[in-house]
Amino acid sequence: MKNFILLFSFCFLLFTNHTFSQSSFKVTKSGSGEPILLFPGFTSTSSVYKSLIEDLSKNHEIHAFTFAGFGDVAPIPFPWLKTIKKDIETYIIKNELKNPVIIGHSMGGTLGLWLASEHANFKKLILIDALPAMGALMLPDYNSDSIEYENPYNEHLLKMDTLEFKNMATQMATGMSTNPESQKLIIEDLMKADRKTYVYGYTDLLKLDLRQKLSNIDIPVYILAADLPYGKETAERNYKNQYENLKSYELTFAKNSKHFIMFDQPEWLKNQINITLSIDE
Repeated sequence: MKNFILLFSFCFLLFTNHTFSQSSFKVTKSGSGEPILLFPGFTSTSSVYKSLIEDLSKNHEIHAFTFAGFGDVAPIPFPWLKTIKKDIETYIIKNELKNPVIIGHSMGGTLGLWLASEHANFKKLILIDALPAMGALMLPDYNSDSIEYENPYNEHLLKMDTLEFKNMATQMATGMSTNPESQKLIIEDLMKADRKTYVYGYTDLLKLDLRQKLSNIDIPVYILAADLPYGKETAERNYKNQYENLKSYELTFAKNSKHFIMFDQPEWLKNQINITLSIDE
């Protein structure tokens, strides 16, 4: 009976989620094995990875992040993105994580690139529809230094009432997923986001340009990209332009998927990630 209780206690500790909170993020830990850091995209929470976490935690130790200002995590003072990066570096050291894999969607992938460009203690990067310089894709004549935090557009976003913001969020969500039910989840996350974090945190992201720093990355990088809404040819051209300074990477496209591949092609994404994790470099 004593042995059974000990075994039950061990299994409980192994498979029960543990939540760790730091001012700039909350982490839910599950599973056992090689560590994986799961970074969601802008305004998303770790819940976007729910199905993936259930699968990966069978053989890996999962650290699923939700960043400050999103979900139920309180906002923090600015600078926002730099603070998150610094706190993740501290989290890795405190938890003695050896060569973790980073899986990041959108901004989460950009954050992974930033970390890997400055530290060699990661095993591999798996990027889900993520770029090193999002602003360069979105803004003509892009110059990160010319982007100001206080500008008319940001002021307009801060003054939007709930209905205006929801209408904008709804329009954005339709461009991010082909699945109507998933679009509702995207809208919910957008509506829950702290407004100042949404405005100034996104400005942080637009100002971040990692294209030159990609040459510092020596670990394997796998990019899982969406082919919609502009088609594979256009998307592939954008990726090749943005990743020009990365020594090597593998680019694979999800067919008939928009930005949230985990919603539009969940089984494809799960299979691709498991294949990538099984590769020994």
